Amino acid sequence: MSASTSTSSPPDSPAQPTTPAPTTAVAAPVTQETVVTRASARRALALARLGGAVVFLWPFTDKLLGLGYATPAERAWLAGGAPTQGYLQNGVQGPLASTFTSIAGPVTDWLFMLGLLGVGLALLLGIGLRVAAVSGGVLFALLWLSQWPLAAGSTNPVVDSHLVVILLLAVLATTLAGDTWGLGRRWAALPFVRRAAWLR
Repeated sequence: MSASTSTSSPPDSPAQPTTPAPTTAVAAPVTQETVVTRASARRALALARLGGAVVFLWPFTDKLLGLGYATPAERAWLAGGAPTQGYLQNGVQGPLASTFTSIAGPVTDWLFMLGLLGVGLALLLGIGLRVAAVSGGVLFALLWLSQWPLAAGSTNPVVDSHLVVILLLAVLATTLAGDTWGLGRRWAALPFVRRAAWLR
């Protein structure tokens, strides 16, 4: 009688474990608590964010309506005034003055006003702070260049208020300051924001 070899498992042998199919885990959005651990610091950043919103929304409103502060009523944008043209044609200084003067026009008015409004609303609501930081940073860097504080007679040739705002925007964006007293957490949970982290 010849011996035969069987490749099947004996009836009483334990069943072989099955390997579960790999699942793709969707990582939860990073929240501000992960980045800033103290509640008092998160509240301070939220206050700084709201203050930054006023830095952008106040000049937008004043130039739009002519509230009588930097912009008199007769020069309001809604009254036919030009929010940037007078400054670009008469107020700029430094080596780039002619460049700034050459771009004065209605398009510059629209870009400036939309920039103020967009960055201000982003800071107020606490959403899109990375985009706001870049956009507001470019806007304030251009304002810095148009005033050229490096010239003799300036109040501070090293760091002025424009550069401080740029630094503030960077801090607010990197610390997810929109999560406290803002809509940042809900914004981060939206599918298109989770797919594009730069919108955070």
